[in-house]
Amino acid sequence: MVEDRITDGTRIAQLLSSELDGREDGGLEYLAVTNADRDVEPTADGTRAYDVTMTRAVDTAAGESGDDDTTLLAQVFVQPDRARLEFTAGQDGAAEAAAEADLRVRPKATQPPRTLVFVESGAEVKRATDVVQAVLSAVQTAD
Repeated sequence: MVEDRITDGTRIAQLLSSELDGREDGGLEYLAVTNADRDVEPTADGTRAYDVTMTRAVDTAAGESGDDDTTLLAQVFVQPDRARLEFTAGQDGAAEAAAEADLRVRPKATQPPRTLVFVESGAEVKRATDVVQAVLSAVQTAD
């Protein structure tokens, strides 16, 4: 049995990045981890580690694929004892999926508003990935 629990925010963010970038099922093939800060240092307020973006090919009028359309879904921040996703798209879906996955979630009253989802251990990374998949699905359906 594993006795060590991963609660280091930087390591949790790395695990989440690997999960999002390495899988190609359930819509994750459209995701990318972008603008990564490889030397990120956690702070109490959180330091941005990377962005999670969705890319889709845009069809032109002639039926040919044109430029790609990229949407920022979330930003990932690291704190000493956890990682935090700040969803900039699909906030309602993120809140609902995170609550169903038993992850701590709360709104952030900024302009534009965001939904915060906290990932407090390595074991929660799979559930956080499920939340990202739910948001991805909601954003794709809304378009």
